[in-house]
Amino acid sequence: MTLAHSKPNQVNRIDHKLPSLTTTKHPAVSEEEMRQAVRTLLLGLGEDPDREGLKDTPKRVVKALKFLTSGYNQSLEELLNGAVFHEDTNEMVLVRDIDLFSSCEHHILPILGRVHVAYIPDGKVIGLSKIARICEMYGRRLQAQERLTAQIADALQELLKPKGVAVLVEASHLCVVMRGVQKPGAWTSTSALRGEFANDAKTRQEFMSLVQHNPRLR
Repeated sequence: MTLAHSKPNQVNRIDHKLPSLTTTKHPAVSEEEMRQAVRTLLLGLGEDPDREGLKDTPKRVVKALKFLTSGYNQSLEELLNGAVFHEDTNEMVLVRDIDLFSSCEHHILPILGRVHVAYIPDGKVIGLSKIARICEMYGRRLQAQERLTAQIADALQELLKPKGVAVLVEASHLCVVMRGVQKPGAWTSTSALRGEFANDAKTRQEFMSLVQHNPRLR
């Protein structure tokens, strides 16, 4: 299992000026065009898209893909709904074992795992459920795990201006499990560290010790 640390100046940022607070725009494609594309794929696989079991598959696939990428249609402003509060505390806040369901942008196959998020407040805190929702918003896009990890960290950094942010993502990629090298036991860990977590080894070690465990699917 690899552990990669993403420093702020090394983040592959898709949204340039304010990566955490903007969403990607898509060209207009009708749902019917999407269904026809799925039908073409079925034909290319040698299947009969008109047989009983596949007759409604194009519609189902399009509906599923829209749900699995619904994070493109969300914004942090709407998601937060004002749930940022002034609080005089500077102790670490940690939310761990947040279930992650995302999709690999290379093969559009599932990424399954969990996210651990910590931050050290500097006068502001965020509703705990919003941390999970931020992970969910970025997870419901076509993703690279490295980018997903950095986007979560950058979002909290922009929203709260805390003393530090740490994000650790542990995930199994079904493009590795089901095809290619076919290694079902392989897990990938990526981390993004900001502020005190990046600059202070003791703070970083405290975070890592709190989230250490053997990754497994429930």
